[in-house]
Amino acid sequence: MQATDLRLFRAAVLPTAALGLVAIVISLIVSGVPGMLGSLIGLVLVMVFFAVGLVGVAYASRVSPTVMMAAAMGTFLAKIAILIIVLESVRGVTAWSPRAFSLTVILGTIAWTIGEARAFMKLRILYVDPEPSRSVGERAKDERV
Repeated sequence: MQATDLRLFRAAVLPTAALGLVAIVISLIVSGVPGMLGSLIGLVLVMVFFAVGLVGVAYASRVSPTVMMAAAMGTFLAKIAILIIVLESVRGVTAWSPRAFSLTVILGTIAWTIGEARAFMKLRILYVDPEPSRSVGERAKDERV
């Protein structure tokens, strides 16, 4: 991963983890242990899913923009398929609170997206290739002529 990818990752993980911990505590107070478990599972799901996508795209970006886009689409489709399988497999489970789970997933997704977008806006990534600068010696030669 490049330094910019690590900054994006850190900027997304920190607010998501902080919000998730607050959600876990509130869910524990409001709904007891099932609420805490629901929020904990939701937080882990959000962080793992977004981290896998970010890491996959970061590594693919070193190859080419085409591979990066394919990796982004591939990880997105895989995550959606896995999410459907996970949600269907735990449909009737009563050990954790589905409401706490869903609220934590929604808030965690919003926190991750805002953190990542905020960090991306602060990065200074060139979107054009700048002209190569001339060395001091080349400029001195031009001035003498």
